[in-house]
Amino acid sequence: MKDQDSIFFKNFSLMLGFLILLTIVLAIVGYEMHHSLIDSNDMTKDRSAIAKSIQSVSQVNTGEAIVAVADTAAEEVTVAFDGTLDGKTIYDNVCMACHNTGAAGAPKLEAAAWTERMAVGIDGLVTSAIAGKGAMPPRGGRADLSDEQMKAVVEFMTAGF
Repeated sequence: MKDQDSIFFKNFSLMLGFLILLTIVLAIVGYEMHHSLIDSNDMTKDRSAIAKSIQSVSQVNTGEAIVAVADTAAEEVTVAFDGTLDGKTIYDNVCMACHNTGAAGAPKLEAAAWTERMAVGIDGLVTSAIAGKGAMPPRGGRADLSDEQMKAVVEFMTAGF
């Protein structure tokens, strides 16, 4: 019985020693790799490389804030909502995200979704669109849209019903 205990203790001690040695070797290798990467990238002096590597790959156009950042987008928005374009263009740029998917209960462009809503007439729908209804903010979230533009959008959306 003593021989079995001594054999177990010897094997356990060897395994424990090996694991401790492996841990030390891996810690040294990791330490060296970490410092060699930092030195090669020189990120300790220039944090702009870190900021660039974690920068978002996309932006959501929520209005004026992003328009000021993107020069080409600023030109398009100015033209798109200057009152000269039709309801389809405004729908494609403002309303489509919710009304094509039905997000937050927005009615899709299907006759079944608009049957009851059409009972108030175009003027009633325009009034609702201007004031906002349910999850939809006033003027679809674009305060720069005029009443005429809102009417053009509603007429476009209800043209087939």
